[in-house]
Amino acid sequence: MGSGEGVQVGDGLAVGPDLVGAAEVATGQALAALGVVPDLVVLFVCPGAGAAAPVEEVEAAGLRVMELAAPGATIGTTAHGVMADGRGVEGEPAVAVWAASLPGTRVRAIFPVAERRPGAGPDGRDAIGVRGLVPPAEDDRVAVLLADPFAFPVSGVLDRLASTNPGFPVIGGLASGPGGPGANRLFAGGTVHHGGAVGVLLGGASGARVVVSQGCRPIGPPMVVTRAEQNRIAELAGRPAAERLREIVTALPPEEQQQALTGLHLGVAVDEYAESHDRGDFLVRAVLAVDVGDGAVIAGDVVEIGTTVRFQVRDAAGAAQDLHELLAPVRRAAPAAGALLFSCNGRGAGMFGDADHDVHAVRVGLDPHAGGSGDAAGPRVAGFFAAGEIGPVGPGNHLHAFTASVLVV
Repeated sequence: MGSGEGVQVGDGLAVGPDLVGAAEVATGQALAALGVVPDLVVLFVCPGAGAAAPVEEVEAAGLRVMELAAPGATIGTTAHGVMADGRGVEGEPAVAVWAASLPGTRVRAIFPVAERRPGAGPDGRDAIGVRGLVPPAEDDRVAVLLADPFAFPVSGVLDRLASTNPGFPVIGGLASGPGGPGANRLFAGGTVHHGGAVGVLLGGASGARVVVSQGCRPIGPPMVVTRAEQNRIAELAGRPAAERLREIVTALPPEEQQQALTGLHLGVAVDEYAESHDRGDFLVRAVLAVDVGDGAVIAGDVVEIGTTVRFQVRDAAGAAQDLHELLAPVRRAAPAAGALLFSCNGRGAGMFGDADHDVHAVRVGLDPHAGGSGDAAGPRVAGFFAAGEIGPVGPGNHLHAFTASVLVV
């Protein structure tokens, strides 16, 4: 059991083709480690890859966790891979469960659903609206959101929240189970949800903190965009963008030049009025292409003239360092009982060589004395490998890729 400031957390992980049995084992481990009635339970079900478990068994596993975890508020999702007990599992049938006692914290469940609204858009076109999105109360501290990427407009909801509740943090991830539209399942309130989103608002005396590690290290200096159209950056600091990029990459040590070419990204400043732009001040987006014909750099998002940007490189070493450095001040500020981890499904073995990296790094980052799998000491961390990660960078919430978003309690 992890504990800090009265908060207690337990976690459990079970692997095997019998998902209902795995659900019972993982829930039993989490509740036994917790030792008290939970206020919040979060579950993650991986059906496996290839010959994945039937959807009926996936649903039954989620229902079994919710039955055993009652009366605590429970949310969950299907996943490409899950994490708990200091290790990660990708592509194998598995269930991970995280259970927390949160004294003084109010936990409110939310079940937003996207719906088509005929004629409600511009020029009488249909629009997509969201029903059931409960606005945060004055003393709500953070929202945890799990959403179906095929059936819920996450970016639109985050934009709406930015206008109605600026600065309110949202953390979470997109369901990543195998299959296309209609294949994911979400769990909440004792019910299996098809599409939409599920989540909780944590309020009252909650001391929850958020960490968003975008897994990049900067190269070259910050520069102002002096000519651009949509996501096509023509000039940086008055010169062709490709020319600026070539100078930066050429100045790198030879061993880093290839990394820059294969893992190149662009950091876009989230606050143009900041006195300086350091780690965490840039929203990282992909570099899609470099047009050698006209010298433009094509970014993965719209970049406006006057915006400060800085090129970034994403690799395993840089991602590990970024996560470690961002967790350090959280550790120094207050003890942590546990954490929920929403890590990109492009991380894990694909980036670090094994699926354990992020869950182990978060445990050790919050408590250097924490051990690996099976070690009862230290913060209890569970989560899943998501198809997109939600978390704040600067004053707003964003949908990320190749990121580790962490809720620390």
